[in-house]
Amino acid sequence: MSDEELHSWLKASASFPRNVIADIQRAAKTGLYDIRGYGAKRHVPSFDDLLFLGASMSRYPLEGYREKCSTNVTIGTRFAKKPIELDIPITIAGMSFGALSAQAKEALGRGADAVGTSTTTGDGGMTPEEREHSSKLIYQLLPSRYGMNPDDLRKADAIEIVIGQGAKPGGGGMLLGQKISERVAGMRNLPQGIDQRSACRHPDWTGPDDLEIKILELREITDWQKPIYIKIGATRTYYDTMLAVKAGADAIVLDGMQGGTAATQDVFIEHVGIPILPAVRLAVEALTEMNMHRKVQLIVSGGIKSGADVAKALALGADAVSIGVAALIALGDNSPDLEEEYRKLGTSAGYYDDYQDGKDPAGISTQNEELAKRFDPIVGGQKLANYLRVLTLETQTLARACGKNHVHNLEPEDLVALTPEAAAMAKVPLAGTDWIPGVNGM
Repeated sequence: MSDEELHSWLKASASFPRNVIADIQRAAKTGLYDIRGYGAKRHVPSFDDLLFLGASMSRYPLEGYREKCSTNVTIGTRFAKKPIELDIPITIAGMSFGALSAQAKEALGRGADAVGTSTTTGDGGMTPEEREHSSKLIYQLLPSRYGMNPDDLRKADAIEIVIGQGAKPGGGGMLLGQKISERVAGMRNLPQGIDQRSACRHPDWTGPDDLEIKILELREITDWQKPIYIKIGATRTYYDTMLAVKAGADAIVLDGMQGGTAATQDVFIEHVGIPILPAVRLAVEALTEMNMHRKVQLIVSGGIKSGADVAKALALGADAVSIGVAALIALGDNSPDLEEEYRKLGTSAGYYDDYQDGKDPAGISTQNEELAKRFDPIVGGQKLANYLRVLTLETQTLARACGKNHVHNLEPEDLVALTPEAAAMAKVPLAGTDWIPGVNGM
């Protein structure tokens, strides 16, 4: 019997498809749970389930070649003396030196700088390369305190207190020993080559009242110059947003479950948190309830990949978005040019997610010096800048089509949903109806 004949009558189990069988067999063989990078691979409701209502008779569209559609945004207007002025509403998410090579961190700074936006440090401190090449650099303050020092706080343009991450809310980070190089170990004050696991909660506070005191300390250290962001993973978003505002945040970074990571348990990535689609709406409702919408800026992330995603997030009430995995892909991660190298690792371009192993043939998510040398930070920065320009142009195109002269003028009324689930989550009508599940008792 040929393979074709054999597979013509075999019926796969819906409960135990081949990838599930392989995972059970791997666990039985090794006794270890699966750790990987990247983000969630399961399908969840997303911005793809929404559509824009372009202008026709009841509204006039803007002419793309003659009428301006602005994209600038200011972050940190609540308390900071020096808010962050961005030319585009798309920022680069926190990704650590350690998870990424120094060359990749430099490229993120170069790309962001070229289009007038910000990038973010990540766990483990600030490298001279990223500070030099990032005109707007956000410094992350994480539970681990790895690499944290007051001098770097003062060098930063804003501070982001990381409470949670979309890929693993409630969990800490991990950086495996193969990526703890001499330089990474030195910055984090850790032994070289030993697995590092970050704490899942900050040691300095146990609730929003303590956090408010910590934020005041940070403001004193930085002379009230720097905006203070609070980053949360999307779970109990409504209440977490309210508590972040109460604690004194200038901006909230909200990361949905599709958000990427350098390394964590697969079960965490796929089964904890909520998608960014409902989370944006919940955060906006909390800010509106407190009369803080647009006063405390909302930056959302988690699976943002196109200008359509950016425009839909803004229409639902976000002030800006942040990208991580998409930025790495723009740099060259999972490039088909490296197919032969990926095959040697037992994977293929487009599927590579073993960021934790430090064997990235693209030289991006590695501390192997020979691999890292393959990556040119100047070329990588140019590619990232090109990608960010495309995202911005796509966002402007959709805003103009809806008759808006600023991307922040997009609103929920410009959107409809393709599915009842998306309509309920985003609280916009199902396409072709005026039905919003859960609204007015419907």
